[in-house]
Amino acid sequence: MTPWLQRPAMKAVAACIVSASIALGVAPQQAGPAPSPSPAQSNAEQGSGSVGEESPNDLFVSVGKSVIVNSSLPIERVSVGYGDVAEATAVSPREVLVNGKAPGETSLIFWQQGGGKLFFDIHVQPSRFVSDSRLEVLRRQMGRELPGQKVDATIENDLVFLRGTVKDLTSADRAMAVAGAFGKSVNLLYVEAPKPETQILLRVKFASVDRTRSNQLGINLFSLGATNTLGSVTTQQFSAPVVGNNSSTSGNTGGAVGRGGQATLSNALNLFFFRPDLNLGATIEALEARGVVQVLAEPNLLAENGHQASFLAGGEFPYPVVQGSSAGGTNAVTIQFRQFGVRLNFIPKIMPSGAIRLQVAPEVSSLDYVNGITVSGFTVPGISVRNVNTEVELAEGQSFAIGGLLDNRETQTMDKIPFIGDIPILGKFFQSRTLTKSNTELMVIVTPQIVRPIPSGQPIPALNFPQTFLPPNTTHDMATPGQNVTGPVPATPPVAAIPIESLLKSMEPEKPLTATPGSGMSGNGVPPIATGGSVQSGGATTPQ
Repeated sequence: MTPWLQRPAMKAVAACIVSASIALGVAPQQAGPAPSPSPAQSNAEQGSGSVGEESPNDLFVSVGKSVIVNSSLPIERVSVGYGDVAEATAVSPREVLVNGKAPGETSLIFWQQGGGKLFFDIHVQPSRFVSDSRLEVLRRQMGRELPGQKVDATIENDLVFLRGTVKDLTSADRAMAVAGAFGKSVNLLYVEAPKPETQILLRVKFASVDRTRSNQLGINLFSLGATNTLGSVTTQQFSAPVVGNNSSTSGNTGGAVGRGGQATLSNALNLFFFRPDLNLGATIEALEARGVVQVLAEPNLLAENGHQASFLAGGEFPYPVVQGSSAGGTNAVTIQFRQFGVRLNFIPKIMPSGAIRLQVAPEVSSLDYVNGITVSGFTVPGISVRNVNTEVELAEGQSFAIGGLLDNRETQTMDKIPFIGDIPILGKFFQSRTLTKSNTELMVIVTPQIVRPIPSGQPIPALNFPQTFLPPNTTHDMATPGQNVTGPVPATPPVAAIPIESLLKSMEPEKPLTATPGSGMSGNGVPPIATGGSVQSGGATTPQ
């Protein structure tokens, strides 16, 4: 008989190197001191292939380590399913050396002399030396980047599990970034319950002074029969008397009556002169007007860090809007509303340096009937608006003058009758002049301030009412009684740390606050939407 190692087939088996990832097993014999017989070794020494064919033996080995498998009968051939995981080498007719190469699983089959077969399932586990070395490096980096925070990391195959508690989301993101360099990271971290957000009070001072001065001088001449002539001479800058026949108007004319006609005055503030014997008259416009408008608005509004707040003290005025032709061919007119008053919108943000970044848009508006228009019998006023929209950064308690305006204007208008108005001295009677001067001064100052809630039981700010209200009819407050009546409220005790998923869910933006119908409508008839905080004072009246 040819010796086992000299057979060509066995030489090929002895020379083959099959790679497999096998964890260290207790069944086969490992290289080194001979261990006690394992179940795999006992089955191999039985020499019967029937048992091995029905139930494969589990063989465990680690990456970089070896195990020896013994057989009671000479082995003719060896096969490994996946050579990248483990390799098998025949070292004697009855011994096979199995080496672990990479983590994974594969199959090992022995063909024994006489036709018997042995089956093994090889399980290759990662090397604990490599795993422990990576884990030590990972934990060292975690301690360096997150000092004082309890973060525990474990490595299983290519997965890195992070457990423990970090102080904020930034630390959690940094821990995930470090763990991502060692494999696919699984975030099982907890985050310390965040402290209440900082509240920021914005104080705005909106000061405006408008001054106007105007001078009007002009003359209108009229005749009620002088030289048998009815008529008037005017520059049409100021309203002149209406001259007509005596038969055209009956009763009190509110003017003058002559032999051939009468004059009706349209402006009673004019100086009026009339000579009945000459049937000549004149109206003189000589007026001087001065006006002062002062506005001092100081809205204060509180908002949470990073959230928007809105404030409106004023109202809404209705105005008609033509929607187009209806079925009957007439134009359909609907009523919409426009807000006016003192408005404040701002978003505060506390920066890492401690400064407060403000996106602020204060506005003061009022109805302007001088520049209004009349549509289908409705007088629609204009709006005089002063607003600022800017973004600034300043420390708590500091102030910025975010807007300022100095506007001086002078308007002069002169009308005259050609040729006659150019005659020295006499031409002054055929001229009219208007001189208007205006001065506008505006300043907007903002001051942010970090505030805390008023402690329970402390007095709260209140207005000073000049008149006394009626005494209340009900002796108790119009609210749910406090804990002094109901007892302590059973609330969920605060927790020191919560899962990241719960924290992220609590930080999701809430649904925007929608005002109820009737509390003020926007320009398109839809209730206005406000986020953060909102205060509205005033109202709107719809014409009946």
